[in-house]
Amino acid sequence: MEVVIIDYGAGNLFSVQQAFKRLGIEPIVSNDSDVIKSASHVVFPGVGHAQTAMEQLKSKQLDVLIPQLKQPVLGICLGMQLLCESTEEGNVQGLGIFRSNIELISDEVIVPHIGWNDVQFSDQKGTNAYYFVHSYKASICEDTWGICDYGQPFSAALKRNNFFGVQFHPEKSSEQGARILTEFLQQ
Repeated sequence: MEVVIIDYGAGNLFSVQQAFKRLGIEPIVSNDSDVIKSASHVVFPGVGHAQTAMEQLKSKQLDVLIPQLKQPVLGICLGMQLLCESTEEGNVQGLGIFRSNIELISDEVIVPHIGWNDVQFSDQKGTNAYYFVHSYKASICEDTWGICDYGQPFSAALKRNNFFGVQFHPEKSSEQGARILTEFLQQ
């Protein structure tokens, strides 16, 4: 198994890398297209501003590569948002994998949404708490896999074909987060 974490200048690479090491996986961190294409699993992390992150992806032609990947791909936080159709953050077109749009969280709650919150996955009973840090949210759509409620319901997890996305940070979500990463590796 060869896990590649995409390095495009907008990720929390170290903490994601450490999370996989705790699972016994030594991931490769790279922005090389050939390395990414040859991986068994690809992780697309992200922290920062959507417009800047998309510019970074385009400068490395990763915006063309990522939608063509056939192996399991996991978008984390901003990575998940960039896999959507569009985002209000910088009015950016996303990669169009998920049929969701990214919107600013309601001003009726404290923004950014920071801390632990429950997620209800469509294929699981009950809820589990995960760690969130975000100001924008994915709308609920046909690709919604997990729902969180913060002022109003939003897509905390998305999946379509070989693409998975989570708004929360599994690398910071203790045992529940490790379980998400383990399930991803089993894809």
